[in-house]
Amino acid sequence: MLFSAAIVLMLLIGLIQAIGFAPVDHGFDADFDSDLLGWLGIGRVPLLILLVLYLASFGLIGLIGQQLSHDLLGGLQPLWIAAPAAAIVALPATGVAARLIGGLVPQDHTTAIPIEDLVGRPATIQIGRATPGSPARARVVDRFGQAHHVMVEPDNAGQTFLEGEIVLLVRRDGDSFRAITRGDHLLPGLDP
Repeated sequence: MLFSAAIVLMLLIGLIQAIGFAPVDHGFDADFDSDLLGWLGIGRVPLLILLVLYLASFGLIGLIGQQLSHDLLGGLQPLWIAAPAAAIVALPATGVAARLIGGLVPQDHTTAIPIEDLVGRPATIQIGRATPGSPARARVVDRFGQAHHVMVEPDNAGQTFLEGEIVLLVRRDGDSFRAITRGDHLLPGLDP
């Protein structure tokens, strides 16, 4: 009865989740690959899915174990032996199942970067004229293709950046960036 109840509870959780009444709990946001929790599958799949996997493993292992006991020994094992045995064997089974379906569950992905990662990237002056002490607004694209608008001023005294000029961000200075010119804005354009 206990093992059947675990499977029924697993099915009820699945039904509630399918209807949409319970949000998926994504659980811990840490790297558990090297310890016991990672071995059990925590951190690979949401906790609700892990609970469903454990209930399914516990119920199936318990039912199969009792059936084998009945067939081989001629009777069922007492609950105080069968339940702990199924609970222990269900732990590694849950870990294996979590690793198998972990690749199927969508993971959080971010394209957020530290602002310092923009150093070394080209930027285009968008609005204003940048002189030392007077930054202009520039557009820079990060490694994920996301555009950022930052304030830029020349790194060298006596330099000026004009709208449309492409500069190279060389360092961050407070809330703005220092840049050097690429020099190609002074080259004559080719007419098509």
